[in-house]
Amino acid sequence: MAMLTLMSYDRYVAICLPLRYDVIMDVRTCVHGLAGVWVSGAISAAMNTAATFSIRFCGPRIIHQFFCDVPQILKLSCSNDYINELGVSAFLSFVSFICLIFIGFSYMRIFSSVLRMPSAEGRAKAFSTCLPHLAVVLLFLFTGAFEYLKSHSNSPTVSDILLTIMYTVIPPTFNPMIYSMRNKAFKSAIRKFLKRN
Repeated sequence: MAMLTLMSYDRYVAICLPLRYDVIMDVRTCVHGLAGVWVSGAISAAMNTAATFSIRFCGPRIIHQFFCDVPQILKLSCSNDYINELGVSAFLSFVSFICLIFIGFSYMRIFSSVLRMPSAEGRAKAFSTCLPHLAVVLLFLFTGAFEYLKSHSNSPTVSDILLTIMYTVIPPTFNPMIYSMRNKAFKSAIRKFLKRN
């Protein structure tokens, strides 16, 4: 989520402050932003790992997923040992919510700036700059929210595994394609492919 927040700030500066873009988004700012993303990811992973190792497990240690997701791990807990993991999940959810608010604020400012542009060509260019990122954000949020907010059954179904794949595989797979939609060579290759079929 931190990376999507950083990218929304980049889009905000590019569209709302285009003349100051090179000054604001210099190498130092980009390095600090990426360092922040890496540090936040490392802290998140360390907190989840520490909380997971504090849980005592009993019974069959089989997770019916292709990776160790927090709800699946909590099902294997023997007692109330999972309180630490719930605390970590609540904290990370709060941080994600703050990132989501920042992304929403950035896009409100972007859309208000774009709608005030006098030329249709300028609006189209601005929308083509920010819509791929917005598509990735929405894809990530909707698949993640659907996966984590739905009720989990004790015996997983095929739809549970498919939803997990939708959340973990689909957004990263479509990222390069979505961001390439602005590339003219990519667009012409798609048109040729569609005309051939």
